[in-house]
Amino acid sequence: MATDPRGKAATLALRRRLLSWALPPSRGPSSTRTEPGAQHQQPVPARQHRGLRTEAVRDPTGEALCVLFPEFWVRSQRPGPEAGAPIHRTLGRGGIRSCLSWSPELPDRHQPLQVPGPGWPEGVGPRGMHCSSGQQVGACASAWMTWRCHSPQAPLPDTYRGPYREDHPNPAVAYASEVKRVVGSAQEKGRKIAAFFAESLPSVGGQIIPPAGYFPEVAGHIRRAGGVFVADEIQVGFGRVGKHFWAFQLQGEDFVPDIVTMGKSIGNGHPVACVATTQAVARAFEATGVEYFNTFGGSPVSCAVGLAVLDVLEKEQLQAHAASVGSFLMELLGQQKAKHPILGDIRGVGLFIGVDLIKDEATRMPATEEADYVVSRLKENYILLSTDGPGRNVLKFKPPMCFSLDNAQHVVAKLDAILTDMEEKVRSCETLRLQP
Repeated sequence: MATDPRGKAATLALRRRLLSWALPPSRGPSSTRTEPGAQHQQPVPARQHRGLRTEAVRDPTGEALCVLFPEFWVRSQRPGPEAGAPIHRTLGRGGIRSCLSWSPELPDRHQPLQVPGPGWPEGVGPRGMHCSSGQQVGACASAWMTWRCHSPQAPLPDTYRGPYREDHPNPAVAYASEVKRVVGSAQEKGRKIAAFFAESLPSVGGQIIPPAGYFPEVAGHIRRAGGVFVADEIQVGFGRVGKHFWAFQLQGEDFVPDIVTMGKSIGNGHPVACVATTQAVARAFEATGVEYFNTFGGSPVSCAVGLAVLDVLEKEQLQAHAASVGSFLMELLGQQKAKHPILGDIRGVGLFIGVDLIKDEATRMPATEEADYVVSRLKENYILLSTDGPGRNVLKFKPPMCFSLDNAQHVVAKLDAILTDMEEKVRSCETLRLQP
């Protein structure tokens, strides 16, 4: 069959264009990216990494771990911003694996999460974002998912809209007791508990900050039932919370999950994910005799990119930057809350902040339509925000780690102008009809 040379030339031109494609200059601050910076140039040379090789490495005890790329092992042993954090000990001691799929799928293989039936182990967890495979879909209840959930769900530890609120004397214990109740109910049906999955700060659930002490209490209930505690740091790790390198550390310096999953920000947009665990869990997995295989697992290019991202985080002190800018942003948003009644709650830590929009103060009913309107108006000003939470009414502030003080002032000024205009013109709900 004859081919059209013009069509072939057009195809080649399109390929060249796609291969040379780059992000355009920013037209305004974005608050949706979770990486150090969407346009940061430092990680680029890592994608041209040479000397791609593999070798079997051993930990200090002399045990062979597996065939890993040297770049991965080097980082796990090298001091960095996470030095001293509990998870640093696990990164250097044999539980590390990488994969390009959603990393929570690997913990499932420790004790398979399946559609529950007599004798099948179950996963327990609050509403979150850590699902992609069939097993994960059955284990999670993300706010945007329409699939039927097959695993028991614990109440989201939301002290603003949940059953145990800010006026409760001990919400951490109260919410953890709900997990204990769910575990007991499953056990009464003859089912086993495999794991508890939770984002260290539930993002899809509405930018939730669990009460301090909640995770240690939950971990106690889960471990006594024979399960493991899995902390998802995909969106909230790597210094984003400012106070700590890992968000789970907000629950106490002595709290260490059994498994930690990481992704997205570890590669600044490049596809790489990681699972870190303890020797005990790694050995239990190996003892099953079930091999974990991923075609692209342990890619040296991905590992080199991850190293470059960690270097940027460390050299540019982005964890401290997140703490200072996040505190400033929280202060500005707090001033807006006093001015605009539709802002029901401002919660967050570091560069992880949620602004909860409400229709009226008494019931705290989610202002879903109003939140959509605000997001749309902000987009017209080249500011990209999105909404989260069961009511899709929580403005999600999770900007790149390079987000600046000037960016914060710009975003809040635009938000103030939009809310003021809504109070004068839209008046779609009680909180917009109230005048300060």
